[in-house]
Amino acid sequence: MKKASSVYSQLTAADIDRIIEMGWEDRTPFEAIELQFGLNEAAVIELMRQQMKPSSFRMWRKRMQGRHTKHASLRSAAVNRFKCSRQRSISMNKISKR
Repeated sequence: MKKASSVYSQLTAADIDRIIEMGWEDRTPFEAIELQFGLNEAAVIELMRQQMKPSSFRMWRKRMQGRHTKHASLRSAAVNRFKCSRQRSISMNKISKR
């Protein structure tokens, strides 16, 4: 596992914004963020803790607790995609361009 500080230094402001946006999205699992940006769940949580206001971070953590859609292993087997079907039009999403 890479150290968090070395990974964060390689991210652009646009990357950080996209990671936070993906973190807030209900249907984007942490595995998709790791595949695209190389940050595991703990690193995403730490990044969001650093980049968000404390009250916003607490609200996000409360919302994410127990959410099955944020972990691929907890999802229904019928869901075999990383992203929402409407996400294709989002620019800068490396996954949707494959």
